[in-house]
Amino acid sequence: MALIVHKYGGTSMGSTDRIKNVAKRVAKWHDAGYQIVVVPSAMSGETNRIIGLAKEIMADPDPRELDMIASTGEQVSVGLLAIALQALGKKAVSYAGWQVPIKTDSSYTKARIASIDDAKVNADLAEGKIVIITGFQGVDELGNITTLGRGGSDTSAVAIAAALKAQECLIYTDVDGVYTTDPRVVSDARKLNTVTFEEMLEMASLGSKVLQIRSVEFAGNYRMPTRVLSSLTDPLMPLAEEIVSGTLISFEEDTNMEQATITGIAFNRDEAKLTVFGVPDKPGIAFQILGPIADANIEVDMIIQNQSVDGKTDFTFTVPRGDYNKAMDVLNASVKEHIGAGNIIGDSKVSKVSVVGVGMRSHVGIASQMFRTLSDEGINIQMISTSEIKISVLIDEKYMELAVRALHKAFELEAA
Repeated sequence: MALIVHKYGGTSMGSTDRIKNVAKRVAKWHDAGYQIVVVPSAMSGETNRIIGLAKEIMADPDPRELDMIASTGEQVSVGLLAIALQALGKKAVSYAGWQVPIKTDSSYTKARIASIDDAKVNADLAEGKIVIITGFQGVDELGNITTLGRGGSDTSAVAIAAALKAQECLIYTDVDGVYTTDPRVVSDARKLNTVTFEEMLEMASLGSKVLQIRSVEFAGNYRMPTRVLSSLTDPLMPLAEEIVSGTLISFEEDTNMEQATITGIAFNRDEAKLTVFGVPDKPGIAFQILGPIADANIEVDMIIQNQSVDGKTDFTFTVPRGDYNKAMDVLNASVKEHIGAGNIIGDSKVSKVSVVGVGMRSHVGIASQMFRTLSDEGINIQMISTSEIKISVLIDEKYMELAVRALHKAFELEAA
């Protein structure tokens, strides 16, 4: 009997009526002969509400206590879904992450999964039960509840699917698949039937909100086929129709790769840029700047070091916008005087726009076409980064949507 893992996002779990619909869909799959494990998120807006309560009491709450309260949203969801399935006559059991257990490290609010014990879940599945496990959370070696960071339920679902050796992981969300870009920005964006893990990883890392990047990393590392589907369709639609309605993320590259040069345009508004001027140009300087940033648990994305002039250079990098003030404080407190740098400036109103596609490996001229398109629109490029299958540029935030629309048209990604 094949095992399938379902994951449902906050919108899918947003009301008791929607939870009942999720239960109907899960029951349909179970009736078709599948073993089912479900990983739901908290009800839409619930985690923000809970964290907001904590911040009403203290501006910068202790991360351990934040994890303690933030984890409760998913516990409500799993309990309600188990009840909804029981109301349909199904045997269902819910577990919090610590009950499985899902073991993590102790990086509160940003924990990483270390291991998952499958014994209890497999025993329940063997008894014909539908198992529902909280997403987003786990437990460290000391028994403290931890959370995986925002969007962590996707990661939980794929990790559980990998641990249980599931046939596939189905990510149900409020969109019906992966698109060439966000349809809210480009109205004629086209849904993709398939996309490779490499492309999805780049798109997730570059700002695509369909899947959380760590979930794609898990899926790629453990070769777990993952499919994105809509939970807002008829929950009783035929399985054969449902399974082809979304986007499959796998290792099988499109047979038309030679023609499909660019798969999609990704963008990220959540960017901030920092520049340290007058940095001594000597070995180890990059580490002296970015080491304290890493120690502060701040992720760095794009990096540029300018050409040396009179033994000095300028060092620019980007961080998530929410970490901008923290990064600036770190630079001013522990970097500037230590390395003998000049001024430090920043800009929190920048965005990143990227073109992604495995077809870039076999085509030339992608960068020049991208840069020409942006030039024609009068958009200045502040930073550039590349990989084998993507080119990213940092631009002024106010030009982001214009850039996305122009590039989508230039690479002919609109719907046929």
